[in-house]
Amino acid sequence: MELTPSELTVLGLIIERPQHGYDLERVIERRGVRQWTDIGFSSIYYLLTKLEGRGLVHVPAAPVAARSRRVFHATGAGREAAARTALALVTELHPVPSPFLVGVANLPLLSAPEYAQALRARLAQVDARITAVRQAEQAPVPLASPAREVFSYALSLLEAERSWLASRVGGTR
Repeated sequence: MELTPSELTVLGLIIERPQHGYDLERVIERRGVRQWTDIGFSSIYYLLTKLEGRGLVHVPAAPVAARSRRVFHATGAGREAAARTALALVTELHPVPSPFLVGVANLPLLSAPEYAQALRARLAQVDARITAVRQAEQAPVPLASPAREVFSYALSLLEAERSWLASRVGGTR
C-alpha cells in the first residue's frame, strides 16, 4: 500500500479542495471522520509534512503575509498515489484487528454474568453509536457521495453487530 489510511484521508481532502491544516481539522470534525479513522488534530500537520516530503502535496509560492497560512495542493503524483491506494483499499479484503475479538477469545477469564453484562453494555454503546451516525448522516448540509457511502457501510456494520449482540444478551456462552 502506498499510503496509510490517515495519509490517504488527508490527501483525499486536499484533492477535493486545496486547504491548510486548520481547514482540514474543521472538515474532519464536521464530517465525523474520526468515527472511522484515527487522525488526531496534532497528526494533521505531521501527515502534511510527510506528504509534502514525498512530493504528493505542495504549497505554491505566494507572497508571505503577516498571518498567512500554508495552503496545500495535491500534485499529479499525489492524485495518482491516492487513486491507486483508494482502489486497493476498496478492492482488497484486509484483516481488521479487533480488541473485542481478543476479549471474546479470553472468555474463560470471565464469569457468565460478567460476560452477559459486558454484552449488554456494549449493545447500549452500539445503539448510541448508531444514533450518532444517523444524526450525522442527516446533517442539514447535503453529504457528498463518498460520505454517504461511508455512513451507509458504517451503519451496516453497526447494525450487524447490534443483531449479533442482541442474539446473545441474556444468554450464556
